[in-house]
Amino acid sequence: MKKHVIALAAMSLSLVAGSAFAQLNDTLAKIKSSGTVNLGVRDSSGLGFTIGGGKYVGFHTEMAERIVDDLKKVTGNPNLKINYQVITSQNRIPLLQNGTIDFECGSTTNNVARQKDVAFAVTTYVEEVRIATKNNSGIKSVKDLNGKTVATTTGTTSVQTLRKNERASGIEFKEVMGKDHADSFLLLESGRADAFVMDGSILAANIAKSKSPKDYAVVGEVLNVEPIACMLRKDDPKMKVAVDDSIKRQIKDGSLAKLYDKWFMQPIPPNNVSLNMPLSESNKAAWANPNDKPMEDYAKK
Repeated sequence: MKKHVIALAAMSLSLVAGSAFAQLNDTLAKIKSSGTVNLGVRDSSGLGFTIGGGKYVGFHTEMAERIVDDLKKVTGNPNLKINYQVITSQNRIPLLQNGTIDFECGSTTNNVARQKDVAFAVTTYVEEVRIATKNNSGIKSVKDLNGKTVATTTGTTSVQTLRKNERASGIEFKEVMGKDHADSFLLLESGRADAFVMDGSILAANIAKSKSPKDYAVVGEVLNVEPIACMLRKDDPKMKVAVDDSIKRQIKDGSLAKLYDKWFMQPIPPNNVSLNMPLSESNKAAWANPNDKPMEDYAKK
């Protein structure tokens, strides 16, 4: 009798686990069942940030909210709610894989290594990795980083990109890590770092939010070009189609371009400073032919 009970219990646990696994691989079913979209957002990125009071804003955050509006139609649930889950560069992939978040629209680069663990929607922002520094630092290019202290954010690849750049050959610099982008910028702001190497949009946003934006500049050569996209669970084709269709709709009807203008060309909170970053030719090309190509494909051009 005891063996029979144990067998039934094991079977029950197996069914529950199987059901949970099935839901993880059918995010739309999970969303429809719960009535909630667990959206991964950033609190100090150039594409998504907080202005306090539990309010998350930015180009990618607002774009994601429009994706959720389209998911309401796909799931047949007009009352879907959004649970904003703050993620970091370190935990974004694990939180997606274990079901804590349903999808993420932050500032994640689509690359071959990450494609082994997750999937990506079509590219919505093509990023340029640059250098931010204080105007009085004397730093104007990569060669000026020799002997300097360079900040970057834990879990990102910007400094590795810098070290691989041919212009950095023979240059020695000290690397310091911030736990998130705001912390990395604080290293620059406080003088503990001479430069902050990161995505251009992140640098511009942190400068715009700083106490004295006029004291900083984004300088030097473009170190790398990286396609940024919303991150999705792997092997969930229905969710990918739904998110891709929403993004393509936003591109086609011009609403994504208007959203870009709002967040990159107009004054933005909290300091009402414009980032003044016109839509690049790389971005225009990505929108003209929506695709989910990884960073390595861009490098081959």
